[in-house]
Amino acid sequence: MKNRFRILFLASEVSPFAKTGGLADVTSSLPKALYDMGHDVRIIMPKYGIISERKYILREVIRLKKIPVRMGSKEHVTCAKSAFIPDSKVQVYFLDYPAYFSRPELYVDAKTGTDFPDNAERFMLLCRATLATTKLLHWQPQVIHCNDWQTAMIPWLLKHEYAQDPFFAGTATVLSVHNLSYQGSFDKSVLPRIGIGPEVNTSDLEIWDRINFLKSGLVTSDLITTVSPTYAEEIQTDMEQSAGLLDILRRRKNDIHGILNGVDYSVWNPEKDPFISPYDADNLSGKLENKKALTARAKLPFDEKTPIIGIVSRMVDQKGFDLIADVIDKLISLKVQLVVLGTGDERYHKFFKKAAKTNPNQIAAFLTFDEELAHLIEAGSDMFLMPSRFEPCGLNQMYSLRYGTVPIVRKTGGLADTIIDFVLEPEKGTGFVFTDYSSNAMLTAIHHAVTAFQDQKNWIKIQRRGMKVDFSWTQSAENYIKVYQKLESKKRK
Repeated sequence: MKNRFRILFLASEVSPFAKTGGLADVTSSLPKALYDMGHDVRIIMPKYGIISERKYILREVIRLKKIPVRMGSKEHVTCAKSAFIPDSKVQVYFLDYPAYFSRPELYVDAKTGTDFPDNAERFMLLCRATLATTKLLHWQPQVIHCNDWQTAMIPWLLKHEYAQDPFFAGTATVLSVHNLSYQGSFDKSVLPRIGIGPEVNTSDLEIWDRINFLKSGLVTSDLITTVSPTYAEEIQTDMEQSAGLLDILRRRKNDIHGILNGVDYSVWNPEKDPFISPYDADNLSGKLENKKALTARAKLPFDEKTPIIGIVSRMVDQKGFDLIADVIDKLISLKVQLVVLGTGDERYHKFFKKAAKTNPNQIAAFLTFDEELAHLIEAGSDMFLMPSRFEPCGLNQMYSLRYGTVPIVRKTGGLADTIIDFVLEPEKGTGFVFTDYSSNAMLTAIHHAVTAFQDQKNWIKIQRRGMKVDFSWTQSAENYIKVYQKLESKKRK
């Protein structure tokens, strides 16, 4: 095909192998969509301890049995095994270095609740080993597509240590920012341990007298993408959203592209979902069966006329949990049931345990990660609540639309780009939207939704309208191809 790209995706997590959030869904779905369009796409990620070699049929790669990586005074010898994303032909290389990656968690030590102290070394090794791997494979990527801070040192390495290497002469970089608030910030003492000596100019790495992996990528990558158009605007205009990087982002405004994430409808589709009773927009009776199943699982009394509000989320302030905690009594007084799934801050764990104990007929909280239950909550809930302080893209509101589960969202980031407010546009509305970040504004939107739910004839119209909206990866993948084409012309210049 014309303009067939060789694209290397580098990510710290890829679904279904390792996942803590939406990043893993994107780094699985987007490569699959690009491969289906005819591009040569490969992925590199760490081989974490949680990844089953037998389940995913990881195989040795003869060329990658020994990958020497020097960092400072130490030489680390890693290796890589290979498999395919299930039900696809997208090849994944797993960098295997047990000392850094064979832990049950990805980034945070469960014993301490804090980041692993060697995260700088772990993910610098990932970046250095990635470049070594492509050379050992004799496969020259035209684009290295990096994702978040864990991979953001790749552009810096190419601009500095590999600047004269002819192997990468035709390689351009794009950095996708999935959440600017996670930056990979470390004390300067890590420099020798990640292989950067005192003779190196580290101005591209430093901010607030610390080493910042994300900054390095924002400064040195050829182009930058974010995961929604509104988020791209917000991080260049809003001090809080820019998380201390406003000046850098403004300097690169011509190189920032906001591309909305897509949904993998082979995974999120109520007609074929193996975890639920199937249904579609023409026959919603299966949705009621899922509501019964969800109340049974949550040990809540079933009442067809009582709306269930679902939440599947990390339990942190960013996701609006402070708003929910502020008005939980008022929320319950609206005669709704609340089913919450997620993990996060300990104070929210305690809060929901207590709230569920106090209101056993109205609140159920599952403080864990459970993929099957996440699907059942999407299918069995009537509404889905996402009151985020900021939301780079968000995927659950798009899943909810397809499942006929009406979203209640705050107007920010990708939530603003995907949900049309029923109150303002009753003929087009797909959900309920509030603007102010306040518990009262959220409560008003929930009240509007609960009121609309009483008119079932009209409610079904809202559900069916949402179920017909198409957020498949095809359009998003085409937008990424346009970015790669810009990279190519930029490289030529």
